[in-house]
This record gives sequence, structure tokens and C-alpha cells, in this order.
Amino acid sequence: MRSRRLFLAILVVGGGALFAQLKELKPGFNFFSTQQDIQLGQEAKAQVEKTMPVIQDRRITDYLTQIGQMLARSPHAGQWPFSFSTIYDKNINAFALPGGPIFINTATIAAADNEAQLAGVMAHEMSHIVLRHGTHQASKAQFIQLPAMIAGAALGNGILGALGRLGINIGANSVLLKYSRDAEAQADYNGAEIMADVGYNPVEMARFFEKLESKGSEGQIAQFLSDHPSPGNRVKAVEEEIQYLPKKTYRDTITGKFQGVQTYVQRLKPPKNYKPPAQNQNPPPGA
Repeated sequence: MRSRRLFLAILVVGGGALFAQLKELKPGFNFFSTQQDIQLGQEAKAQVEKTMPVIQDRRITDYLTQIGQMLARSPHAGQWPFSFSTIYDKNINAFALPGGPIFINTATIAAADNEAQLAGVMAHEMSHIVLRHGTHQASKAQFIQLPAMIAGAALGNGILGALGRLGINIGANSVLLKYSRDAEAQADYNGAEIMADVGYNPVEMARFFEKLESKGSEGQIAQFLSDHPSPGNRVKAVEEEIQYLPKKTYRDTITGKFQGVQTYVQRLKPPKNYKPPAQNQNPPPGA
């Protein structure tokens, strides 16, 4: 009996040490409420749809939504109204707006080696939303003016327009969408947990990012590297995290649709409102 008690004590203490290694990430300070994150995201989404070549294609949207809904079931995804849209762009990138909207460039789908890598990009962007990195950044950048602006927006004025008057927009290099290395590391960490909860191999997210980083500053990925500053050895960081997660068999694909959708995307013709990046008057937001 004594030996059994000793075994249980070791198990409890050891298990506690094991789970203590997992960080519990929480959003930083923020002047925005969660509902204002959602409102801002919807206003910004409408602007993106007006100014960028967003593809209205049911096959692609349904596929991304299927993956996104699986990922959203993870407790690490919170309770946000995520939506997933595709932008026709030959540059590899993706970005998340506060409150839920996520946009993925067609080149990103084409560049992924498997479904887990695409799901990793999505889980990473979802994590920026969950951890409220966009409005946290804005709160830090406009410490004095922001509370009064939010109070005015609550009286009926649009939040995006009010932010614009403070010089905050959703264009390239926007404070809402351009994150620090710490924020990138947090999005990797939380994204890996989301993937693991669903059954995707979390390491594939890090492998995709590091594959792009290895290409240097080539034109197709220059914006991606600018928007996703490397927090260091991403594969090693995710592998270290995985050892503290519940043991399970991870998969590189779940839906079985990746190859078909990727081929379909690679053959897409540009939409009518598409302009080559050099001519585009509205540079794509960062991620």
C-alpha cells in the first residue's frame, strides 16, 4: 500500500511538472472590448473586399471554412466568429483582422506541401485574433488618444474611420497587422496547440514558415517575411512544445481534399478586379 501511495505521489508531482511547462498565453492590455474587436474586423473586412481581388469561389471558400471550423473547435481558439477568404495574389501571404476575418493569398495555398501546412497558416492567424495582437498593438501605439476615440466610436461612428483619423489603417505596415517577434512566437505557440487539438501535425506549421524563410527575400515572399518576423528556430520551438502535449498520432491531412483544391487554385484565372502588385494602388495588408 505504501509503495502504491508513493507511485501515485510521483505521478501527481511528475504530471504537475509536465503540464507546468505549457504556457497559458493571454492577451495583453487593450483599450478595445472584444465586441469592438469584432466590429472593427467587420468594417475592415468590408474595405478589403472593396479594394482587393477577393475571390468569390465556393469550392475554395468551403474548403478553407471546413478546415477553419475544425480548428475553431480547439479550446485554444476561443469563441470568435472566424471567417476565411481568399485573395488572388501571386505573393505568399496571409493576414488576420481583429475579431475574426482571415484572408489567405492564393500563392500561399499553392506553396504549401500538405494540408497541415495550410492549416498551420490558418491556426497561426487565428491565434493573432485570439490573443488580440492587432488591437493590443494599436492600444500601445496610441496610448493617449485612443480611449477618447473609442468613446466617440461607441456613440455611433465607425471604429475604422476613427482609427484612420489617428493614422491607423489596414494598409501595408499597419500597426493593426504588423507584429513583433514576440507576437509571432505567441501565434506559433498557440497555433501549434490548436493544430494538436484537431490532430494536424503542429511541426508542419513551423516547417512551412522556415521553408519560406530559407528562400531569403525573393520577390514572391518579401512581404511575407516583412510581416512575419522570425522569432527564431520555429521547428525546434514547436517540437519542444509538443513533448508536453497529450500524446497522439498527428496527420498531415484530414479532409483528403488538399491536392484537388491546390491544383484548382493553381489553375485559377485572375478575377476582373485583379491588378499586378506593381500597379496595385492599395498594397496588401501585412500579417
